[in-house]
Amino acid sequence: QVQLVESGGGLVQAGGSLRLSCIASGSISGIRTMGWYRQAPGSQRELVATIANGGVTNYGDSVKGRATISKDNAKNTVLLQMSGLKPEDTAVYYCNVRATWSREYWGQGTQVTVSS
Repeated sequence: QVQLVESGGGLVQAGGSLRLSCIASGSISGIRTMGWYRQAPGSQRELVATIANGGVTNYGDSVKGRATISKDNAKNTVLLQMSGLKPEDTAVYYCNVRATWSREYWGQGTQVTVSS
């Protein structure tokens, strides 16, 4: 059974930084992308960043220049580092994995709260 386990959320002051990690356990073959999405109360889930198997990255407009995504293929781990945090970055951050055959997995989410 595939599980995505996120860690690293919490309360951060505006201007600070955070580091989120996600470990994908279980047997996942054919991973195409790993990444992060977030959802604030009353808002739709939005892209934070993804990284493809070949290393190509994609960032949401709201975090460009402030976020860096990286991964360790051997460990099925994806990391997200963000700096210059703003109160509007407050959201539940979800780890996401997309694989071949239209398989998609989500973590349970980790809360990030940025205080002003």
